[in-house]
Amino acid sequence: MLWGASLGALELRSEGGATRLRGRFPYGAATVLATDPVRKREVFAARAFAARIEAGEDIHLLAGHDYEKPLASRSAGSLDVFDGDDALTFEARIDPATTWAQDFIAAHAAGLIRGVSPGFRVPKVDGAEIVKRDGDGLLRVVHRAELFELSAVTRPAYPEAQIEARSWETHQARQPFRGPVHPLNRWRL
Repeated sequence: MLWGASLGALELRSEGGATRLRGRFPYGAATVLATDPVRKREVFAARAFAARIEAGEDIHLLAGHDYEKPLASRSAGSLDVFDGDDALTFEARIDPATTWAQDFIAAHAAGLIRGVSPGFRVPKVDGAEIVKRDGDGLLRVVHRAELFELSAVTRPAYPEAQIEARSWETHQARQPFRGPVHPLNRWRL
């Protein structure tokens, strides 16, 4: 699974005992993922995440991309996700009954966690992504991605290891199958 980008935003409010989190992941905003040896950027086209959202599929809100630390989900009725032309937005109701939810709320209040990062897969279908030369590097345009989770993160940029896991070829040129891989780890090395 891949994660990103650096342009997301989180807003946390406590009202009447309920803790609400709002977030936004913009479409059409390029993110620089790497500069050495080749500059690599990525951008999501409008409504890139629409398929799973419109189908009513379950999507989770996690602390730091950790499925062991869920904060909200669509199936639990605590996460609403909206797909628009300019951004993917969401609103979550967080129950501070778990230690990781308490830790997240405290870290956000201290200004330590402000970013949002989607966990997704690009399906192996024509047109889902396009990788092309752009100026001094490569630009990956994601037109369709399967959104599985959104995460509240400290640094909403891709760590170096994730950049290495990212495929910079078209889906036809990817490496051959190496054996069974859990579906949620398909893009990790």
